[in-house]
Amino acid sequence: MTHAHGHAHAHAPSPAHTSSPAHSHEVNDQADLLDLDAEILAEHFAALVSRLPVRTPPREIVDLGCGTGAGTFLLLDHFPEARVTAVDSSAGHLQRLREKACARGLEGRVRTVQADLDRADWPDLGTPDLVWASASLHHMLHPDRALRQIHDLLAPDGLLTVVEQAGFPRFLPEDAPEDRPGLEERCHAASDRRHAGRVPHRGADWGPVLTGAGFVLADERTITATVAASRDDRVGAYALGGLRRIRHGVADALPPEDLAALDRLLDTDGPHSILRRDDLAVRTERTVWAARRANRPAA
Repeated sequence: MTHAHGHAHAHAPSPAHTSSPAHSHEVNDQADLLDLDAEILAEHFAALVSRLPVRTPPREIVDLGCGTGAGTFLLLDHFPEARVTAVDSSAGHLQRLREKACARGLEGRVRTVQADLDRADWPDLGTPDLVWASASLHHMLHPDRALRQIHDLLAPDGLLTVVEQAGFPRFLPEDAPEDRPGLEERCHAASDRRHAGRVPHRGADWGPVLTGAGFVLADERTITATVAASRDDRVGAYALGGLRRIRHGVADALPPEDLAALDRLLDTDGPHSILRRDDLAVRTERTVWAARRANRPAA
């Protein structure tokens, strides 16, 4: 769900920029992180879906900014009569989602749509009973406009669920690594400064924005999840991939001592490799807003 996925969902570039080998590698790396986030936190996300305030089980669902399908498959599992239209700007992510659907025998219940949701003219997404938007709204240039479009898209009494994470997950203890304590937080601070202008809606409180777009807020909750590497051996792979991605964005913003310490963690053959640590955990926080379509008065 992005992100997170959802989960830990990082915004996919537009289809117009998906042709170079370097870009394909980046999309694959991002897809791997989305998959790891979904797999490691599956239990927490399943509990989140089970508590959605739906009045009747939805039959038609739209997953906006679906990534590699974390939310799509959670929703298909929880609502066995539902079909999901999965929407994303990344052809690579949608291809991976389709492969997963085929492997699970669910291809008849999934439709994929490649679209840039910042465009005013959205493709036909039907009349869903439920719209799921996990870690996707904050990437939009005009999320208020998108929310109005979602409002008008929904069936009467339809539900919109918005899931956002409070920053990228953390993996190291606060006093790690021993030679540069607090390194991970400094990396995230540098990344946040870099993204502040480009992703201004990250970390937004979506409650007032939802009511401003004509929704009635039905539920708001924050979930905190911690999964230790001792419980899931994929935590190390997630930590390695996540910190590699952060390094790519902040290398020129870190002092040399921090960059050297980060590189020691990312050197999988070295004695200080993050994969050799026994104190790793995925620590993350997600906020969930569920909002119901309100019938607008006639003009």
